[in-house]
Amino acid sequence: MKKMAPWLITMLLAITLIVMAAFLLVNQFNRPAPGNEVNQAVQNVSRPAQLSADELVKVTSTIDGIKTNLSDPNYVVVMNFAFQLDREASKEAFDKIKDYKIKPIIIKTLADTKPEDLIGAKGKDNLSTKLLNLINTSLPEGKLIQIDITDFMMQAI
Repeated sequence: MKKMAPWLITMLLAITLIVMAAFLLVNQFNRPAPGNEVNQAVQNVSRPAQLSADELVKVTSTIDGIKTNLSDPNYVVVMNFAFQLDREASKEAFDKIKDYKIKPIIIKTLADTKPEDLIGAKGKDNLSTKLLNLINTSLPEGKLIQIDITDFMMQAI
């Protein structure tokens, strides 16, 4: 029996190591791939549906003729905007508050904007994104989907 004890200990140790290795491998293969949650969340984000021209008109509102100084008082900007909302009821609510709630948000945002921040498509996209976030918090119902700058003129005084 004394001659078998080292063999028994070696066999038990080998079996224990094999079971532990198998357990770790099974756990490793069952774990989701890193970044899989992020990829899944990105795929679940709904893309705006392609709307016909008539449907687009029903959910789009405009604000024209915004004239204000930028953060540099030597620059004046004149802009027109088109706002696409998620549904017709949202557009109706938006139209009711646009003159006294939405327009001041736009003017305040432009007043804090430097002239060089509005140069190029990237600058205008950044302004649209900033306005989208600010205006969505002020809407009584629905959601603003997209803001397009339909007319833009910046002039030094």
